[in-house]
Amino acid sequence: MNLDYVSKIKFGLKRYKTIATDKATSRILDGSYNSIYKGRSMNFDELREYVPGDDIKDIDWKATSRSQKVLIRQYIAEKKHNVMLVMDANRRMLAETKTGEDKGEVALMAGGTLAYMVTDNGDYVSGLYYHDEKMERSPFKTGFLNLEFLLEGYAKCLTPTNRSDLNGILSYIMHNIKRRMIVVMVTDTEGVANLQDNLLGQITVVHDVLLIKISDTDIFGKKVYNVDGFSYMPPFLSQSKSLQKKQHKIMEEMEAKATKKLNRYGIPWVEVDSATRVDGKIAELLEKNKTVN
Repeated sequence: MNLDYVSKIKFGLKRYKTIATDKATSRILDGSYNSIYKGRSMNFDELREYVPGDDIKDIDWKATSRSQKVLIRQYIAEKKHNVMLVMDANRRMLAETKTGEDKGEVALMAGGTLAYMVTDNGDYVSGLYYHDEKMERSPFKTGFLNLEFLLEGYAKCLTPTNRSDLNGILSYIMHNIKRRMIVVMVTDTEGVANLQDNLLGQITVVHDVLLIKISDTDIFGKKVYNVDGFSYMPPFLSQSKSLQKKQHKIMEEMEAKATKKLNRYGIPWVEVDSATRVDGKIAELLEKNKTVN
């Protein structure tokens, strides 16, 4: 099969190597992020120059004194890790982001980029998402062919009739998967706001959890498509100033609820607007995962 999604992700990461990046992003692109695992079960790999956010316990003081630069010991994981990609396939993901891109496509590229990195490291990757009422699960495997099947399966689940939410997936994980995992959820603001507190409490006790939140577009303008109604909104609604004001207030309250919920359970997260330069957002997420707790 053609590795269409994997190739697209790989091309993006290669292309951005030629563009000036911040230090965190550069460490993704040069392979310095060998694992997203937070533990200390690691083997020494090599020395590199210190960057803000590194653990001072990793500073090699002897090498630092010789080179006159602050150098830290870089480690790689001793064991492979299980990364579960939990993708929201609700029909909301057929809408657009703040930049006017398809939310489903941005979700696919954002989650896929992180999964590409851990696959490149040899970690085991699995995926969970709903195709209407049926749970779709890819097995824990290594390799890019497995990742391509996972991403292709998610793309097929993005249909106008899909009303799934992530609570069913989190419940499935807690009842059916016993191995320790790094759970990476990809959803939007409403998806986060709808997550049940009891499930978040349970899953964050057992697993490391990260979240990629896909942004939402402003639903007001001259030509606005209603995903729920399968039609364009009439102008008297889409251009109504009073309705726009009320909708903005609702979205602000939902954003605040989602942020409070993620912070309450100590879940590192980032918001992604575009499929371009998603590497920088993944770098930000991994930096947050290193420093949490």
